[in-house]
Amino acid sequence: MKTAVNDTISNVQVTLRHSSNHNSIEEYARSAVQVLGRVYPGIISCHIILDHQKNDFEKNKLAEITVHVPQNVLVAREAGTAYEQTIDSCVESLGRQLKKYKEKFVP
Repeated sequence: MKTAVNDTISNVQVTLRHSSNHNSIEEYARSAVQVLGRVYPGIISCHIILDHQKNDFEKNKLAEITVHVPQNVLVAREAGTAYEQTIDSCVESLGRQLKKYKEKFVP
């Protein structure tokens, strides 16, 4: 008998700083972090901060993703030329961090 595992992250908060309303980027970020739920299904919440820096012309898109797991907080920050690129880099980094966390603390 198989048990259903809920691998979706229900508590995802997105904050846009110094930018106008970008619904498509916000939805892209929400769907991108759902992959992390398959790596480690015990994620409590996720906070995505997207920032636009006006003083840097090359890497002016910043993404910071904070993942709350039991007894720990994992953070990834990335700067790049496009939000999609920075979000994907953060998700890859957090995937590696979650695998290490899972190996260390989950029996």
